Amino acid sequence: MANIPADLSYTKDHEWVRIKGDQVTVGITEHAQRQLGDIVYAELPKAGERFEAGDAFGSLESVKAVTEVYQPLTGTVLVVNDTVNDTPEQINDDPYGAGWLVVFRLIRPAEAGGLLDAKGYESYLQEGTAG
Repeated sequence: MANIPADLSYTKDHEWVRIKGDQVTVGITEHAQRQLGDIVYAELPKAGERFEAGDAFGSLESVKAVTEVYQPLTGTVLVVNDTVNDTPEQINDDPYGAGWLVVFRLIRPAEAGGLLDAKGYESYLQEGTAG
């Protein structure tokens, strides 16, 4: 079973979310990076771009496939992890640490209620609907 840190929230699209005040850090889960395989390219947004919850904000290319990464909550991008653009394998090496993707300013805090906690995400993976 994948590593699922208890201090994070999760989406059914396999993004993890760390909320601190109105700033939200987003990355992909260990489960997602295992499914993708070796990530060779990351296309991330620019600071200042705004995305609605559910919008694709970037894509990750692996040796297996290209997949979109979705905005878990509505917000404006504050910081992009440029290191991931240069060395995308960091996502495979440390998805919950150095492999984070973006930090954005949360616009609609109430949307956070729709995220899964670690136990909910683990249950979701065990249901077999995790693709």
